[in-house]
Amino acid sequence: MTLKDLSPQTVWHYFGEICQVPRPSKHEGQIIEYLINFGKRHGLETKCDETGNVLISKKATQGFENRKTTVLQSHIDMVCEKNSSSTHNFMKDPIVPFVQDEWVKAEGTTLGADDGIGMAVQLAILAASDLQHGAIECLFTVDEETGLSGAFGLKEGFFTGKILINLDSEEEGEIFIGCAGGMDCSGRFDYEYSEVPEGWFAFRVAVSGLQGGHSGDDIHRGLGNANKLLTRFLHTITRETGFRLAAIDGGNLRNAIAREAWAEGVVPFEKKEDVRVLLNICASEFENEYKGVEAGLRLTLETVDTPSCVFKESLQSRLLHALYAMPHGVIAMSRDIPGLTETSTNLASVKMKDDGIWLATSQRSSVESEKRDIANMVESVFRLAGAECFHSDGYPGWAPNTDSAILKTAVDTYQKLFGTKPEVKAIHAGLECGLFLEKYPGLDMISVGPTLRGVHSPDERLLISSVPKFWEHLLEMLAQIPENKG
Repeated sequence: MTLKDLSPQTVWHYFGEICQVPRPSKHEGQIIEYLINFGKRHGLETKCDETGNVLISKKATQGFENRKTTVLQSHIDMVCEKNSSSTHNFMKDPIVPFVQDEWVKAEGTTLGADDGIGMAVQLAILAASDLQHGAIECLFTVDEETGLSGAFGLKEGFFTGKILINLDSEEEGEIFIGCAGGMDCSGRFDYEYSEVPEGWFAFRVAVSGLQGGHSGDDIHRGLGNANKLLTRFLHTITRETGFRLAAIDGGNLRNAIAREAWAEGVVPFEKKEDVRVLLNICASEFENEYKGVEAGLRLTLETVDTPSCVFKESLQSRLLHALYAMPHGVIAMSRDIPGLTETSTNLASVKMKDDGIWLATSQRSSVESEKRDIANMVESVFRLAGAECFHSDGYPGWAPNTDSAILKTAVDTYQKLFGTKPEVKAIHAGLECGLFLEKYPGLDMISVGPTLRGVHSPDERLLISSVPKFWEHLLEMLAQIPENKG
């Protein structure tokens, strides 16, 4: 079975086309060109702003001319994560989707259904000639995954609709009316090197096989963070064997939980077997702690060539203590909405760059003061370790509006179609809606989508059966958009 065998066919057709177009965050030129050409080919009013956001407008169908204009919105970039064995080049290679049982997946990479499936639904609606709807403005924003620069750069007046349906949620049957705000905090350590002691044993240790996942949607699941697990082992062997660190790398993206991490270093040759014993002990501890959660977790060691140098002991101490002390995971649960993560932080990556060793973290909260508080906690760890610290500007949350008119329409139409009420929720992940509300204060918004799992990791998958329901519900909502009152 392939995408061509799935329904609704027009949606899967456009999803397949989108998979052929490379679209890493901050490198969306090819998909922008694709969208502009799509608009022109279908004779639709199309424009692109200086940030790269695209708006394609479609007139109301006959008999629906007096309905309110609705904005359908998705983001066009995708998270680019792949398995270590993959040779995929996200800048030029197409994503290769395939059907497995109930799911659509990709070969060794993220699928890009976040938010490629939202885009595909928009294009299917724009191309259709047999639907009922008022005027529609399809907004495609850039760089949602790494900086929200599309939403930040959106100018007042770019679109005219007063109702906005965001298509970036990941659970069919749930309607989202609020989201967390977020910010990033990074630390930089200057390099300081020493000579490698003569005759020491050199090796690489690696943590792999973790699920990873979205640092908002999945943070409450208690998944393993490769950076934290690696640090535990390095801290242990430093204390027990005099280990000297030569290189370290872990994680990739600020909004993904680290799946893999590795380090290289040396120990006195007579401590070689001690390292292997400690590795077995740590591996057993990790397996016990994460049983039922991380079945693929592996802690491995291999011999490598002797490095040319190692970090000075003072740098190694400051770096490893910063990594060990760095908070990660859920900080607080909501007191108002049962089961909602309120505040969290993610130790996203450790990277050796030309100008130093960089640690990247991201913080989220639906309470602005708590977002700042956890970011200050992270900064304090960096400062105590002697690292430079840098904060991003951050982005606002989206406060729930339970009196929303489009929410009522969404709930009523879902119940009419499927005989059950959808769940109305807030989400811990960041959506662009908070920024839209700053630019367009009168917007009435909800967020919906099909069911996705493993987002921001190569295990990303899209539940096939959820797409027709997502499609039907969206079309019914558009058919029931209220009339303009004057």
